[in-house]
Amino acid sequence: MFDRHKQKAAILFAVADVLLTVCAFEAAYQTRVVLPLERVFFIIAPMKALLLGATLLFWVGIGSWIGAYRRFYGNDSRAAVHDTLLQVLFGTIGLVTFQFLLRLDLSRAFIGLFAAYSLVLLLFYRLLAGRVRGYIRRQFGAEVFYVVVGTGARALEIGSRLEQTRDYGTQLLAFVDPAGSADQSVRLSQDYPVKALPELPAMLRRHVIDEIIFAVERENLAGLEEIFLLCDEEGVKTRVVMDLFPHVNSRVYLEGFGGIPLLTFSATPHDELRLFVKRVIDVLASAAALVVLALPMGVSAALVWLTSTGPVIFRQERCGLNGRRFVFYKFRSMVENAEALKTGLEHLNEKDGPVFKISNDPRLTPIGRYLRRFSIDEWPQLWNVLRGDMSLVGPRPAVPSEIDQYETWQRRRLRMRPGLTCLWVIKGRDAIGFDTWMKLDLEYIDNWSLWLDLKIIFLTIPKVVGARGAS
Repeated sequence: MFDRHKQKAAILFAVADVLLTVCAFEAAYQTRVVLPLERVFFIIAPMKALLLGATLLFWVGIGSWIGAYRRFYGNDSRAAVHDTLLQVLFGTIGLVTFQFLLRLDLSRAFIGLFAAYSLVLLLFYRLLAGRVRGYIRRQFGAEVFYVVVGTGARALEIGSRLEQTRDYGTQLLAFVDPAGSADQSVRLSQDYPVKALPELPAMLRRHVIDEIIFAVERENLAGLEEIFLLCDEEGVKTRVVMDLFPHVNSRVYLEGFGGIPLLTFSATPHDELRLFVKRVIDVLASAAALVVLALPMGVSAALVWLTSTGPVIFRQERCGLNGRRFVFYKFRSMVENAEALKTGLEHLNEKDGPVFKISNDPRLTPIGRYLRRFSIDEWPQLWNVLRGDMSLVGPRPAVPSEIDQYETWQRRRLRMRPGLTCLWVIKGRDAIGFDTWMKLDLEYIDNWSLWLDLKIIFLTIPKVVGARGAS
């Protein structure tokens, strides 16, 4: 399925979740009202509306968090069951917590019925959504018909993927060989005719063809100029498989610059709107945290000043977005001459790669060891977040000397604004190796979303509070 279709389908999945959750909520309420139990069950209208609104936020929020709206299950019933169970389980926990905070004392039977109805309705919809949607498209003439130009491995892969989305209303009509003759066929799950290139204009007149996908070698594209012009004149949508350059990690998109179309390859997130939202969240959250933590930070600063000589705040040059240098702030947790002592301790380094880390570092001050253990020493970096040097979530900022030793593939982590926490914190923190750390940072970049940021923040909190994995 094309990415823009996935976005539309994800919205439809979320809307369907809202409607089905409302149905499950009302069905559970009406069932509980008529059940002959000891206690009479009734919720006044304003409170019922508040509960339903909170429930919808929990259900849709958790559905987005676990990625349920980005997956199209088809025949994968195991994944559908897994995701639906998680959504209903965490949603129910959220609802119970919400009613506990409001001291509502809801009927347990009502909550159980609602969870059961919700599970059945959501699971039923997810298992049948693709087939139902395809049936509707076929019955109301909304199928999309494709022709693939090319007969190589990439063209066959495109054809196979079109077959896999047949339930969503896609129909592959034929292949076109730009260099061969007609009267051939290609075998996928069924036989498809292979037409010669001169036959394509006649095909456009005789058959309903919605889109043509060109999957040919780049040296053959110039010879297809007349076909592209013909498709443009007839208004037929054309797509070109972009195998022009071996961009392994990049996303491809077209962007204009002063009226000049530019084909852009980006190996990092490029959605300016979502990145702007991420920045707004950083500013609001860091400003709020600095206000809330003002007193504890003052106490921490006083303890550092009273227990050891040297500045309270440790300043160090770090590398930020795309290698920009900035001043990085921490509460000083080591003795004043810690950097000078590092050379004599390098033989104790417990990390591979260019990182230096000792679990029981002798340079730590007594209060510094405590600050490190609970990540209190990192609190001044909220100022870096507010300034824009860092983000709440992102790869940790490295010192320039470490980056000089990076392998080429590891440098891609510099293409995302560094953060206070990231995947490596919730996957093991200081216990993981350097290569694993780098791969987790790249995994974060490749799969970044606002929901992923939220998930990492929530999972980081117990890690920090419990001092797990810190050294």
